Amino acid sequence: MKQHFKLIITSLLLILGVSFSFVSIGAAAPVDLFPGNTCNGNTTVCPDSSGKGVFTVIGTIIDVLLYLAGIIAVIVIIIGGIRYVTSNGDQSRIKAAKDTVMYAVVGLAVTILSFAIVNFVIDKL
Repeated sequence: MKQHFKLIITSLLLILGVSFSFVSIGAAAPVDLFPGNTCNGNTTVCPDSSGKGVFTVIGTIIDVLLYLAGIIAVIVIIIGGIRYVTSNGDQSRIKAAKDTVMYAVVGLAVTILSFAIVNFVIDKL
């Protein structure tokens, strides 16, 4: 039985790792291709002049961490569901599986709310 959980967890981590290898990374910083040119707005040629550069970087880092927390919560929900299905009527295992799913759902809700709060605050700065 434990071999199956190790296989499932290894498979999920492999799928997660492969899926992140296809994620494209945006431009780290805009490059001024035409030095001395006056900029009329925030484009890929003209850097952001609003002074929010640090906050957008911090917001991006927090967003990535919250995405990872959400992915982990979903994986834990799946594991809890598998534990529930394979409990074979054992009340202690059923309770443990239900608790796992419940705590993972609470964690996912907290992650979603914190994502909304962080983006709201960073947009207001």
